[in-house]
Amino acid sequence: MKKTLVIGASENADRYSNKAIKALVSHGHEVVAIGLRAGEVAGVSFDSEKKAFENIDTVTLYVGPQNQPEYYQYIEDLNPRRVIFNPGTENPEFISQLKASGIYPEIACTLVLLATGQYE
Repeated sequence: MKKTLVIGASENADRYSNKAIKALVSHGHEVVAIGLRAGEVAGVSFDSEKKAFENIDTVTLYVGPQNQPEYYQYIEDLNPRRVIFNPGTENPEFISQLKASGIYPEIACTLVLLATGQYE
């Protein structure tokens, strides 16, 4: 399975980033994550450090557009195949920037993609 980076990870079980980590792990995906503070969900430990993860296929965003600029260069440097903009994270500026860098922006819901067998 391809490696996914969840940005906006939270230990709060009500947060969609938390649900996504659990769903990705249960579907057999390798998951790494970054949150505002350190934590652990479904065996995935995370903190706020923007680590130079290798072989990231997908970045799935759970931070709003107003908080995304600090991640622009970081995500581009990871050179993922795609970035999923979950509901509420859509950002036309970043989408244009990703396209210009040859990274596929996907406006979708990670949980729905997983539940319907479309997460590839």
